[in-house]
Amino acid sequence: MNCYCGNSKTYSDCCEVFHLNQGKTETAAQLMRSRYCAFVLANGDYLMQTHHSSTRPISEKEAIVKWAKSVIWIKLEVLKTTKGLKNDQEGTVCFNAYFSENGKADVIYENSAFIKENETWYYLGYAKNQ
Repeated sequence: MNCYCGNSKTYSDCCEVFHLNQGKTETAAQLMRSRYCAFVLANGDYLMQTHHSSTRPISEKEAIVKWAKSVIWIKLEVLKTTKGLKNDQEGTVCFNAYFSENGKADVIYENSAFIKENETWYYLGYAKNQ
């Protein structure tokens, strides 16, 4: 079975690697994909750990996990990436995350901002230039 993030690798050869190594990804897109998988698996610890400390919603962790468990995740569609490569310090990833809630299909569209600190990528929040 392919990884939840949509890559052709298995979860154990793809995003699980990042879930086990505290989010040490080479690119912002890898971090975004691994965070999507963390939503699928309702892994709140990973979501908090990979969220930049300046915008980390610690008080919302339980609610995020509860919601992630309450929906059926369908697929991730990466639309565009800007910077966010191994030698960059910032980047954006634009994506659609499809899910079903109470039998109704829905989609989260986001242009996410990422920042690298101490050689580690972090999710910062919504990119301002959507």
